[in-house]
Amino acid sequence: MRGIDARSIMSDLAIALVFFTRLPLPHFEIPGRKLADALWAAPIVGMMVALAGGVAYTLGHAMGINEGVAAAITLAVTMFATGCLHEDGLADTADAFGGGRTIARKLEIMRDSRIGTYGAAALVMSVLLRWTSLASLPGGASAVCALLAAHAASRGVLAVLIQRTPAAREDGLGASVGTVSDPVALAALGLGALPLLLLGIGQGILMGMLVACIAYWLRGLFIRQVGGITGDTLGAAQQVIEIAVLVAAGAILS
Repeated sequence: MRGIDARSIMSDLAIALVFFTRLPLPHFEIPGRKLADALWAAPIVGMMVALAGGVAYTLGHAMGINEGVAAAITLAVTMFATGCLHEDGLADTADAFGGGRTIARKLEIMRDSRIGTYGAAALVMSVLLRWTSLASLPGGASAVCALLAAHAASRGVLAVLIQRTPAAREDGLGASVGTVSDPVALAALGLGALPLLLLGIGQGILMGMLVACIAYWLRGLFIRQVGGITGDTLGAAQQVIEIAVLVAAGAILS
């Protein structure tokens, strides 16, 4: 995070917003800044997405809509905000890992825009697990806390995964992001972990340990399956950790 000032902070946040969401923002390049520099802001973008979903849940709950419908609307809002970016990565990763026998074939499947049985099943399970977890929460405040924790933590680990895992392709996202510095990775981890404390101090610490263990396991899985990370595997990692935090938050807060 070299040359940190108000302008570079806003530039990094703009880069992260353009990359991690599908909000109607102009696509632009900022001289001297790249995605690797901006990854510290990924948890902040996650919190913005979470707040949009939390507002939808709170309003629905206040209007007397039952928790199941409010949870479905919440998921729709968050998925619309991100353009299903991470869900797409999860589906492609599931298809590749489930249907490919060699690394080359798995990487080839990831680039196929068609969705297969494994990808469809992964998407169904992702939506179902997140929906049931949100629907189990008693009110808007608990939903906002759970969403903030899940969306921030699941994006906070991405910088470390990119930094500590080789790229599976020479021409993919994993290779094109650039070199993630230690300050960027640490800032992303800190910002991603902070909202976990909304679940309670002790619970937040335990959740942080759980997220770290899942990220470490996913890193090993990606290396074994395709030799490293791709844009799709990073999307899958975000989804797996978001699901894990929401499930745990549902158990803690309900």
